[in-house]
Amino acid sequence: VRRHKNEPETSLSPGRYIELSGRSGRRGIAQQCGIRSRRLQGGEDLMDLDIALILTQDGITTGAVYALLAIALVLVFAVTRVIFIPQGEYVAYGALTMAMLQQGKVPGTLWLLVAMGAFAALLDGIRVMRGGARSGLAASLGWTVAYPLALAALLYAMPATQSIIVQAALTLAILVPLGPLMYRLAYQPVAEGSVLVLLIVSVAIHVSMVGLGLLFFGAEGSRTPAFSDAQFSVGALAISGQQVWVVVASAALIVGLWLFFDRSLYGKALRATAINRNGARLMGFSPVFAGKLTFVLAAFIGVLSGILIAPLTTIYYDTGFLIGLKGFVAAIIGGLASYPIAAAGALLVGVLESFSSFWASAYKEVFVFTLIIPVLVWRSLTSHHIEEDE
Repeated sequence: VRRHKNEPETSLSPGRYIELSGRSGRRGIAQQCGIRSRRLQGGEDLMDLDIALILTQDGITTGAVYALLAIALVLVFAVTRVIFIPQGEYVAYGALTMAMLQQGKVPGTLWLLVAMGAFAALLDGIRVMRGGARSGLAASLGWTVAYPLALAALLYAMPATQSIIVQAALTLAILVPLGPLMYRLAYQPVAEGSVLVLLIVSVAIHVSMVGLGLLFFGAEGSRTPAFSDAQFSVGALAISGQQVWVVVASAALIVGLWLFFDRSLYGKALRATAINRNGARLMGFSPVFAGKLTFVLAAFIGVLSGILIAPLTTIYYDTGFLIGLKGFVAAIIGGLASYPIAAAGALLVGVLESFSSFWASAYKEVFVFTLIIPVLVWRSLTSHHIEEDE
């Protein structure tokens, strides 16, 4: 089991036991959480109400993060038909970039932003030279060239700050623009391809981002300070301030997304694009803009999720893939179409993972990913096959 080199082995907050799978079995959770569990004659620990409440608490916390990722995956697939495998990498990049900022270092993700912006500007320049429209070129150069360079100058000029809010804002400023740039460079050229082609592109991007993560952050894990050191006691439960941050921020973002899709013009346009891309195009809404806006939202959700969970568990360069897969399980429960069902499925995944860690910690991932099988069987029996629109 990997552990951060500066982290004492005995430190365990609620949610920490998920990381220490070797010590997160029945006896380990009870001992680490300071709860005396009852035992059967064979020496097996027996779950009591206190342990069940602690497991449910941790399941809700992790499920809130999975809910955000599931909503992002459903959104990206509905609008662009992309199964966005790299969604989890934004989680890892968000946590590790913020950790580097707290150490007073300039993260390598900044130079990734500069390089991707320069490449996108080069493609736009080639398009104009070949007789393409010049409209929007100045704004495009501003976002792809001027913004990354200005952000780099700001990071080098400003003194190191201890404000977690400022560090989180800088992390979002660095990583969120990678979303539309990724769509411009990787997905836009094949936007009219089949779902299989888009999936192959997603796999390639995922592998590339994992390798770049190792280059930027190294093999050591990192953890950031909590947003709040407050502790609340409710019976046997010890609720940390960071857990409250995670749940409240996740709930606020979900409500914000609902208002965005229900009340704003851009949100309604994205919903129209998800229903009928050709119809939205005929009504004057650019599918290219819809794709970029969708990837902005997906990147924001992923980076924010990484910032929220970084104080709860040690994050490594490849941690995001497993987290993203669990979000994908929740998205499959929602049929890659329903946001509320995907969010509810994410809470189910979080609670199931939590209780599995108690009963059979070595097989908790098996239980979580096995959940997808009955869902797929049920959907195959109750849904009708529809040919993909070309």
